[in-house]
Amino acid sequence: MNIKEAFGSLTFFSNLSDNQREQLANISLLKNYESNSLLYYEKSSHSKLLFLVDGLARAYKMDKHNNEIFLYYIYPNRIISEISSLSDTHLTSYSNITFIENSQILSIDYQLFQEIFLEKGLLCLELANEVIQQSKRLQDLVNREFVFDSVAKVAMMLSSDIRMFNKLKRYDVSLVLNIQPSTLSRVLNRLKRKGIVDIDHGEIIIVNRKDLEAIYEGLGE
Repeated sequence: MNIKEAFGSLTFFSNLSDNQREQLANISLLKNYESNSLLYYEKSSHSKLLFLVDGLARAYKMDKHNNEIFLYYIYPNRIISEISSLSDTHLTSYSNITFIENSQILSIDYQLFQEIFLEKGLLCLELANEVIQQSKRLQDLVNREFVFDSVAKVAMMLSSDIRMFNKLKRYDVSLVLNIQPSTLSRVLNRLKRKGIVDIDHGEIIIVNRKDLEAIYEGLGE
């Protein structure tokens, strides 16, 4: 994939004119990363605005015992960089980012991006939407870790990310949700008995999305 094709694959840049994409191409690079490679560490500072064009990444933190705490997955057509301020010329990472598939990222000089686009009122709404999405992701994380019980945790992941749920081994799902594998099995069987999901050769199929969403929205069990 060349850089212009990368722009075409990212919704963020869909409203730019051909001339504006040419300007963007002049301050951008495409970079490839192998599976299991590290993009950056928590608390590091960066001068590039990063988007995931292809592949899959994972954000996580390390606790005081050097154990990984899973935060979220990053999918193609999403921004990787964590935006905390629109005025700073550098970006600070608040998590470690590694790639779990061979991946390609679009790297943009953030200071020049501000000067050429943001200061002229271009792509401001798109960037604001990304910040809102990051805030929602943080809210979901707080709910998952501190508010939800095991049933709500499973229901939310099934509803929001069933592709990843089915892709991962059940043990890895239990690590992501911070519950015991035996608890995960009981919850899935319970949801199946209630007719909310079905299980076909180990793959989860959502049967009743409304009832599934009601569980973690506080209207169900």
